[in-house]
Amino acid sequence: MNIQFASRLTDFGEGIFSILNVEKEKLIQAGKKVYNLSVGTPDFQPAPHVMQAVAEAALRPDSYKYSLTDLPELLEAVKAHYKRRFDVEIETGEIMSVYGSQEGITHIGLALCNPGDVVLVPNPGYPIFKIGPSLAGCKTVEYPLSAEHDFLPDLDAIPEETARAARFMIVSYPANPICAVAPEEFYEKLIAFARKYQVVILHDNAYSDIIYDEKEGRSFLGFPGAKEVGVEFYSLSKSYNLTGARISFVVGNARIVQAFKTIRSQFDYGIFYPVQYAAIAALNGPQDAVKEQCREYEARRDALCSGLRNIGWEVPDSRGSMFVWAPLPAGYTNANDFVMELMEKTGVLCTPGSSFGSLGEGYVRLALVLPPDELREAVKSIEESGMIHK
Repeated sequence: MNIQFASRLTDFGEGIFSILNVEKEKLIQAGKKVYNLSVGTPDFQPAPHVMQAVAEAALRPDSYKYSLTDLPELLEAVKAHYKRRFDVEIETGEIMSVYGSQEGITHIGLALCNPGDVVLVPNPGYPIFKIGPSLAGCKTVEYPLSAEHDFLPDLDAIPEETARAARFMIVSYPANPICAVAPEEFYEKLIAFARKYQVVILHDNAYSDIIYDEKEGRSFLGFPGAKEVGVEFYSLSKSYNLTGARISFVVGNARIVQAFKTIRSQFDYGIFYPVQYAAIAALNGPQDAVKEQCREYEARRDALCSGLRNIGWEVPDSRGSMFVWAPLPAGYTNANDFVMELMEKTGVLCTPGSSFGSLGEGYVRLALVLPPDELREAVKSIEESGMIHK
């Protein structure tokens, strides 16, 4: 039988993580020590009271029915958390849950765009920022992020014709993979840009609780006018180590939230009740562990970044997120080649920056998913390999 597949499949080759995993298994089988800094999966555990909430809910037979909607207690927990954490007032109609921010970003274009509409996405950027709009039939136009501009978009450089054509723009700070944070004045300018050109802003706020050097993570919605122009994705994956539970929230403009609910009602039957109760427990419970976890990530950042600089690899300190964005060491020009050589010679796995867009070439991303002592071991392995020249 001649089976015809969608042409969009040609856009998705074998992922870099799959390729790295195959090579990683070869190293392990050969008895080599591996330091896997490629995938951003937290190695911390959820808080005991969160796991207890899941366990109790899972033993109730009614938990296995379609939930269809968010529990009132969950919506109240989100409202209370936004007020307490960000000093932002949220109404019930301005909140909806999704199966993780990745799923939400994948589908929101179905509510905001028609095929062929223009969407502004970052380069480098997390892959779903481009893939999601593309799956909705949108035309993605990339805006560049560079070290010369502190990895912030130059809004004035976006052609007026492009800005007027754009239906929405995806922005994310603290940013994966580039580990940058945005100053307050950027958000003020972004909101003015959105108003001027009638561009909806989608702010991915996955890492507001993982930010360093005594900075305080903010919400996009905390800036005047933000609710008028957009929504924010707020994830529990990294702050509360609930990556597998898949729960995030779209918060902000009520009309956007309602339109998205209408689309999702055609394929979504609601978040599994035990996961909703996990989110309630996480948001309403003690937040000390979240702050302590951030301090641990910062200790890891310091161990890795300062350690690499000490051996001659000039890596700037990450300012936010659970990653480090490192320019290639002197003598290397191709990120993929460097990643493969690094893995073979040192056992250290990282991700080539080119996986995050053409402007990621010349960089690699390292995940802070090992304790400081193991990161120092990884640095020593790199030093002993002779790959880095002072």
